[in-house]
Amino acid sequence: MGSYIEMNDTLQITKEQGFPKELDWKQHKKTPYNAEQFKDIIFEFKNKPNVRNYHMPPVRNFLVENINGKWLYWGLVHILEIKHDYINKTTSGKFKIVYINTPEEMKIAHSIIDRNKDTYFDIDIEQ
Repeated sequence: MGSYIEMNDTLQITKEQGFPKELDWKQHKKTPYNAEQFKDIIFEFKNKPNVRNYHMPPVRNFLVENINGKWLYWGLVHILEIKHDYINKTTSGKFKIVYINTPEEMKIAHSIIDRNKDTYFDIDIEQ
């Protein structure tokens, strides 16, 4: 007998799973957000497939928006709470934003952090 729990350093979620509706990459390109705008907001995500653990504060996790299977690196978060559903094998939780990448940083983040050509999201191409 054994169990499977995945350790993550990246919170990669869709809008349906709880990616902050307040963050819109098209708007961010025009008028960049910063983490200070969201310092008092606790965000929630839900039903992330598989049982996952994340780094605890003060260690950061990357915040990634999954847009149709492509990954857009938004910045850094602290995971505040995790809930595991062992029946459905999902993870839900709460997080706060600690840093938001500038549009210029977003353009290069994937190539520095990830390098998986199948998940690259190009913010210069209208998606």
